Amino acid sequence: LPGPPFTHQQTPRKMVYYGQTSCEQDTERYLDVVKYVFSCYKKEVPLVINTMGWVKGEGLLLLIDLIRLLSPSHVVQMDMCDWKAMPPLTPEHVHLSAGLHTKGKQQPRCKQLDVSAVESWKCSEGEDVSAPQYKLLYVHPEFPRAGAAGEARVHSGILRDMSILGYLGHLQYPDIGAVLPLHSLVPYQVPFSAVALRVIHTDVAPTNIMYAVNASWVGLCCIPDEIRCQTDGPVLLTQTPICDCLGFGIVRGVDMEKKLYHILTPVPPEKLRLVNCLLLGNIAIPNCVLVGQQGIEGEIPYVTSDYNYSI
Repeated sequence: LPGPPFTHQQTPRKMVYYGQTSCEQDTERYLDVVKYVFSCYKKEVPLVINTMGWVKGEGLLLLIDLIRLLSPSHVVQMDMCDWKAMPPLTPEHVHLSAGLHTKGKQQPRCKQLDVSAVESWKCSEGEDVSAPQYKLLYVHPEFPRAGAAGEARVHSGILRDMSILGYLGHLQYPDIGAVLPLHSLVPYQVPFSAVALRVIHTDVAPTNIMYAVNASWVGLCCIPDEIRCQTDGPVLLTQTPICDCLGFGIVRGVDMEKKLYHILTPVPPEKLRLVNCLLLGNIAIPNCVLVGQQGIEGEIPYVTSDYNYSI
């Protein structure tokens, strides 16, 4: 309502870096992330949950899982004109339908542990057996092409780039009129041994990990475990943790001799002291950041027009 997201960014109370623009490849981790973030909600203020636009196939089943998991008081369903693929998500429909990772009422899944108390009726998944109690507000537009997907993917990519650029704008000094290029800003020097490293979206050989991390967008995270390194690093995690993300940064260089990451980030120093984990996902730095830096002479690093289409 206040405008495009990049125009009014705020620091979240709790945030997890999922590392991908779609949860299609790992829906179980997506649900675990939702549970982790939702666990900090204290119910002292109303909460609006903005779900995804993925409502076909497994996306619809995942939405049913979310409604079961979060127990909202109201569900606002915005439909599309002349589209019958998505049924009205009434409490009865959600109660009877199987989700992607939860089962509907039609499938027996519960057992009575103790007849002495109502609380003893528990499900194997730890869910409530009663039908969800919420009010469905169903919005059905009558004008053509309302909500049509069309160029939504392109638009979301542009908005995501704008959000990243808006975030990086906090690196600029407020009292200087000119915008400074990123390569003229002084980065933080972070020892390899001070932070753990994990690539979220794909498997990378340890020998190639620094090539992947260099010039990349990373989540600055805090894991509860203490970082213990027998050598001078790098510290590589074998599994992706679900943990607090305190902000983001760009690894603008890797010093292999001094074993240092050079990181640009607008996260304040008092929060950076808590960061002990860098998560690299499938979120790219906007192209304009790489090709539009002033003062670069010669070939621009990590940018090429010499494509080999046979690769």
